[in-house]
Amino acid sequence: MGRLKRYFTLFRIFISGGGYARAEYLKKKRYFKSMGEHCYLQPWNFGTEPYMISFGENVHIASGVTFVNHDITALMFRYMDKNPNYQERKGPISIGDNVFVGANSTILYDVNIGNNVIIGAGSLVNKDIPDGTVAAGVPCKVIGRFEEYKRKITD
Repeated sequence: MGRLKRYFTLFRIFISGGGYARAEYLKKKRYFKSMGEHCYLQPWNFGTEPYMISFGENVHIASGVTFVNHDITALMFRYMDKNPNYQERKGPISIGDNVFVGANSTILYDVNIGNNVIIGAGSLVNKDIPDGTVAAGVPCKVIGRFEEYKRKITD
């Protein structure tokens, strides 16, 4: 029954009427560990452990963003070595307030994205990103300051 419920939830997420409606539906369902106000979620698939993802206030996630809360190489090693002692690695993803994550980025487990952060499109976020920064790349690195970018796009 659990699998059917998950598929139904994924279907509901997929047909939700846009990013704000999708975020509100998921918040109402307590799909994530936590979620602040005024979030926009374009993706409809949040991995197998959405309960390990936290969103702050005013978070905007573009299309194609992937959340990976685990590393299942242990499964490969267990088979390869015929040894059941390998442990899967899992970890939370925490996203602060006033954050934008660009399209087709991937956020890995055990990552904290601070407040007032912009993540450029196509980035691989594999380590913590500090407050007040613009970060991009593979792997993701700080390339600027949030306030400088904000000034650039102000009329």
